[in-house]
Parts: sequence; structure tokens; C-alpha cells
Amino acid sequence: MKSKSAISRFFTFVRDVRQEIDKVTWPSRKEVTITSIVVVVMAIIAALFFSVVDTASYKVVHSIIGR
Repeated sequence: MKSKSAISRFFTFVRDVRQEIDKVTWPSRKEVTITSIVVVVMAIIAALFFSVVDTASYKVVHSIIGR
């Protein structure tokens, strides 16, 4: 049995990758924009939340310690 050469396997791999990429459903520009905005807004909300929790815990700990 004759095995395929490395070059032949490489081109087979590239062909298979192209076939799989053709099957992908790519998001529209509008979907990407909306999703990106949601991610940025959620990151800002999370940052504000953790900032408030951090400040509150800092004040509680310092009031207990008395410094």
C-alpha cells in the first residue's frame, strides 16, 4: 500500500479546510456591532459593580480594624 506524500496530504488538508469554511454561517456586520456594544456595556457594568463592592469592603474592613 502506497501512502500519500506530505505535499499531497497538505493540499488535501487545505481543500478540506476550504470546504469547512464554506459551511460556516458568518455573522452580519450589524450582529457583530450589536454584540460588541453589549460586551463593552457589560464590561463597564461589571467594572462599576466590582469598584463599588471593593470600596465598600475596604471601608468595612478599615472600620473594623480602626485605621
